[in-house]
Amino acid sequence: MARLKRLVLPGQPHHVIVRGNNRQAVFIADEDYRFYLDKLIESCEKHMCAVHSYVLMTNHVHLLVTPKKEDGLSKLMQMIGRFYVQYFNHCYRRTGGLWDGRFKSAPVDSEHYLLTCYRYIELNPVRAGMVDHPAEYPWSSYRANGLGAEDKVVGAHPIYQQLGGDSQQRQRVYRALFDSCIDPKDELEIRFNTNKSWAIGDDRFKEQIEQATARAASPRPRGGGSR
Repeated sequence: MARLKRLVLPGQPHHVIVRGNNRQAVFIADEDYRFYLDKLIESCEKHMCAVHSYVLMTNHVHLLVTPKKEDGLSKLMQMIGRFYVQYFNHCYRRTGGLWDGRFKSAPVDSEHYLLTCYRYIELNPVRAGMVDHPAEYPWSSYRANGLGAEDKVVGAHPIYQQLGGDSQQRQRVYRALFDSCIDPKDELEIRFNTNKSWAIGDDRFKEQIEQATARAASPRPRGGGSR
Protein backbone atom coordinates (compact mmCIF):
# COMPACT_ATOMS: atom_id res chain seq x y z
CA MET A 1 0.00 0.00 0.00
CA ALA A 2 1.34 3.44 -0.96
CA ARG A 3 2.17 5.80 1.88
CA LEU A 4 -0.22 8.68 2.40
CA LYS A 5 1.13 12.11 1.58
CA ARG A 6 2.18 13.84 4.77
CA LEU A 7 -0.30 16.40 6.12
CA VAL A 8 1.62 19.68 6.24
CA LEU A 9 0.03 23.11 6.22
CA PRO A 10 2.32 26.18 6.32
CA GLY A 11 1.54 28.47 9.24
CA GLN A 12 -0.10 25.65 11.23
CA PRO A 13 1.61 24.03 14.24
CA HIS A 14 2.48 20.33 13.88
CA HIS A 15 3.21 17.75 16.54
CA VAL A 16 6.28 15.75 15.51
CA ILE A 17 7.70 12.52 16.94
CA VAL A 18 10.94 10.84 15.87
CA ARG A 19 12.12 7.66 17.60
CA GLY A 20 15.35 5.74 17.81
CA ASN A 21 15.54 2.56 15.76
CA ASN A 22 14.17 -0.38 17.79
CA ARG A 23 13.62 2.18 20.59
CA GLN A 24 17.35 2.32 21.22
CA ALA A 25 18.84 5.28 23.07
CA VAL A 26 19.67 8.26 20.86
CA PHE A 27 20.90 10.48 23.69
CA ILE A 28 23.51 9.18 26.12
CA ALA A 29 25.60 12.12 27.39
CA ASP A 30 24.60 15.72 28.10
CA GLU A 31 26.67 16.77 25.11
CA ASP A 32 24.35 14.76 22.86
CA TYR A 33 21.30 16.74 23.95
CA ARG A 34 23.17 20.02 23.54
CA PHE A 35 24.37 19.10 20.05
CA TYR A 36 20.85 18.17 18.95
CA LEU A 37 19.41 21.45 20.26
CA ASP A 38 22.17 23.50 18.63
CA LYS A 39 21.47 21.84 15.29
CA LEU A 40 17.72 22.25 15.81
CA ILE A 41 18.22 26.01 16.11
CA GLU A 42 20.37 26.06 12.98
CA SER A 43 17.95 23.90 11.00
CA CYS A 44 14.92 25.97 12.02
CA GLU A 45 16.61 29.16 10.89
CA LYS A 46 17.55 27.70 7.52
CA HIS A 47 14.16 26.14 6.78
CA MET A 48 11.90 28.78 8.32
CA CYS A 49 10.35 26.81 11.16
CA ALA A 50 9.47 27.84 14.72
CA VAL A 51 9.57 25.42 17.67
CA HIS A 52 7.06 26.22 20.42
CA SER A 53 7.47 23.19 22.66
CA TYR A 54 9.90 20.27 22.76
CA VAL A 55 11.26 17.42 24.83
CA LEU A 56 14.29 15.23 24.20
CA MET A 57 13.74 11.85 25.81
CA THR A 58 16.35 9.09 25.99
CA ASN A 59 15.12 7.31 22.85
CA HIS A 60 12.79 9.77 21.13
CA VAL A 61 12.01 13.43 20.47
CA HIS A 62 8.77 15.43 20.54
CA LEU A 63 8.48 18.82 18.83
CA LEU A 64 5.65 21.29 18.32
CA VAL A 65 6.69 23.10 15.15
CA THR A 66 5.16 25.67 12.82
CA PRO A 67 6.69 25.61 9.31
CA LYS A 68 6.39 28.74 7.18
CA LYS A 69 6.55 26.82 3.90
CA GLU A 70 5.19 23.46 2.76
CA ASP A 71 8.51 21.64 2.57
CA GLY A 72 9.96 23.33 5.65
CA LEU A 73 9.06 20.60 8.12
CA SER A 74 10.47 17.75 6.03
CA LYS A 75 13.67 19.66 5.28
CA LEU A 76 14.05 20.59 8.94
CA MET A 77 13.82 16.97 10.07
CA GLN A 78 16.08 15.75 7.25
CA MET A 79 18.76 18.29 8.08
CA ILE A 80 18.84 17.74 11.82
CA GLY A 81 18.55 13.97 11.39
CA ARG A 82 21.52 13.89 9.04
CA PHE A 83 23.68 16.09 11.28
CA TYR A 84 22.82 14.12 14.38
CA VAL A 85 23.39 10.65 12.91
CA GLN A 86 26.85 11.71 11.72
CA TYR A 87 27.65 13.13 15.15
CA PHE A 88 26.29 10.13 17.07
CA ASN A 89 28.00 7.54 14.90
CA HIS A 90 31.32 9.37 15.20
CA CYS A 91 31.07 9.76 18.98
CA TYR A 92 30.03 6.20 19.68
CA ARG A 93 32.02 4.46 16.93
CA ARG A 94 29.04 2.96 15.19
CA THR A 95 27.67 2.84 11.64
CA GLY A 96 24.25 2.70 10.04
CA GLY A 97 20.92 4.34 10.70
CA LEU A 98 19.75 5.73 14.02
CA TRP A 99 16.11 6.70 13.53
CA ASP A 100 13.08 4.45 13.22
CA GLY A 101 12.01 5.28 9.68
CA ARG A 102 10.03 8.42 8.86
CA PHE A 103 9.21 10.92 11.54
CA LYS A 104 5.56 11.07 12.59
CA SER A 105 3.67 14.34 12.39
CA ALA A 106 0.18 15.79 12.64
CA PRO A 107 -1.21 19.32 12.20
CA VAL A 108 -2.67 20.68 15.44
CA ASP A 109 -5.89 22.64 15.88
CA SER A 110 -4.49 25.81 17.46
CA GLU A 111 -7.75 26.95 19.00
CA HIS A 112 -8.61 23.72 20.82
CA TYR A 113 -5.45 21.63 21.14
CA LEU A 114 -2.36 23.84 20.98
CA LEU A 115 -1.77 24.41 24.70
CA THR A 116 -2.81 20.82 25.44
CA CYS A 117 -0.12 19.69 23.01
CA TYR A 118 2.41 21.97 24.74
CA ARG A 119 1.60 20.21 28.02
CA TYR A 120 1.51 16.74 26.49
CA ILE A 121 5.04 17.22 25.19
CA GLU A 122 6.53 18.77 28.32
CA LEU A 123 4.88 16.20 30.62
CA ASN A 124 6.62 13.28 28.88
CA PRO A 125 9.35 12.95 31.55
CA VAL A 126 6.68 12.95 34.27
CA ARG A 127 4.65 10.22 32.55
CA ALA A 128 7.86 8.23 32.16
CA GLY A 129 8.54 8.48 35.91
CA MET A 130 11.82 10.32 35.37
CA VAL A 131 10.82 13.43 37.36
CA ASP A 132 7.92 14.58 39.53
CA HIS A 133 7.48 17.92 37.76
CA PRO A 134 8.46 19.08 34.25
CA ALA A 135 10.58 21.90 35.71
CA GLU A 136 12.98 19.24 37.00
CA TYR A 137 13.78 17.94 33.51
CA PRO A 138 16.54 19.91 31.75
CA TRP A 139 15.90 18.85 28.14
CA SER A 140 12.49 20.37 27.44
CA SER A 141 10.91 23.74 26.75
CA TYR A 142 9.06 23.89 30.09
CA ARG A 143 11.63 26.10 31.80
CA ALA A 144 11.35 28.61 28.94
CA ASN A 145 7.56 28.55 28.67
CA GLY A 146 6.80 28.26 32.38
CA LEU A 147 9.74 29.93 34.12
CA GLY A 148 11.13 32.38 31.60
CA ALA A 149 14.52 30.67 31.21
CA GLU A 150 16.47 31.69 28.13
CA ASP A 151 16.11 29.07 25.39
CA LYS A 152 17.03 29.96 21.83
CA VAL A 153 15.13 26.93 20.53
CA VAL A 154 11.73 28.24 21.62
CA GLY A 155 9.60 30.67 19.66
CA ALA A 156 6.32 31.61 21.34
CA HIS A 157 3.13 30.84 19.42
CA PRO A 158 0.58 33.72 19.28
CA ILE A 159 -1.84 31.74 21.45
CA TYR A 160 0.84 31.41 24.13
CA GLN A 161 1.44 35.17 23.84
CA GLN A 162 -2.25 35.75 24.54
CA LEU A 163 -1.97 34.13 27.98
CA GLY A 164 -1.00 37.48 29.51
CA GLY A 165 -0.02 41.06 28.98
CA ASP A 166 3.62 40.53 29.91
CA SER A 167 6.06 37.64 30.17
CA GLN A 168 5.61 37.13 33.91
CA GLN A 169 1.84 36.90 33.61
CA ARG A 170 2.09 34.51 30.66
CA GLN A 171 4.45 32.26 32.60
CA ARG A 172 2.19 32.31 35.65
CA VAL A 173 -0.89 31.38 33.61
CA TYR A 174 1.09 28.72 31.76
CA ARG A 175 2.33 27.12 34.98
CA ALA A 176 -1.23 26.98 36.26
CA LEU A 177 -2.21 24.81 33.28
CA PHE A 178 -0.07 22.05 34.79
CA ASP A 179 -2.06 22.03 38.04
CA SER A 180 -4.61 19.72 36.41
CA CYS A 181 -4.18 16.52 34.41
CA ILE A 182 -4.72 16.35 30.68
CA ASP A 183 -8.03 14.73 29.78
CA PRO A 184 -7.24 11.09 28.83
CA LYS A 185 -9.34 11.52 25.67
CA ASP A 186 -7.12 14.41 24.61
CA GLU A 187 -3.99 12.38 25.33
CA LEU A 188 -5.35 9.56 23.17
CA GLU A 189 -6.28 12.01 20.39
CA ILE A 190 -2.77 13.45 20.32
CA ARG A 191 -0.96 10.12 20.56
CA PHE A 192 -3.10 8.18 18.07
CA ASN A 193 -3.41 10.88 15.44
CA THR A 194 0.28 11.76 15.51
CA ASN A 195 1.35 8.13 15.12
CA LYS A 196 -1.13 7.68 12.25
CA SER A 197 -0.41 11.10 10.66
CA TRP A 198 -4.00 12.32 11.05
CA ALA A 199 -4.96 15.86 12.09
CA ILE A 200 -5.38 16.66 15.79
CA GLY A 201 -8.59 18.64 16.25
CA ASP A 202 -12.34 18.70 15.89
CA ASP A 203 -14.30 17.76 12.75
CA ARG A 204 -14.40 21.34 11.50
CA PHE A 205 -10.61 21.62 11.73
CA LYS A 206 -10.13 18.30 9.96
CA GLU A 207 -12.41 19.40 7.14
CA GLN A 208 -10.36 22.59 6.76
CA ILE A 209 -7.16 20.56 6.60
CA GLU A 210 -8.65 18.25 3.98
CA GLN A 211 -9.71 21.18 1.82
CA ALA A 212 -6.25 22.75 2.10
CA THR A 213 -4.24 19.58 1.47
CA ALA A 214 -6.55 17.45 -0.72
CA ARG A 215 -5.85 14.51 1.61
CA ALA A 216 -7.96 12.74 4.23
CA ALA A 217 -7.27 14.18 7.69
CA SER A 218 -8.88 11.37 9.70
CA PRO A 219 -9.59 7.67 9.18
CA ARG A 220 -12.72 6.83 7.19
CA PRO A 221 -15.33 4.47 8.61
CA ARG A 222 -15.08 0.90 7.38
CA GLY A 223 -16.84 0.53 4.07
CA GLY A 224 -15.64 3.88 2.74
CA GLY A 225 -18.47 6.04 4.00
CA SER A 226 -18.08 9.69 4.93
CA ARG A 227 -17.68 10.99 8.46
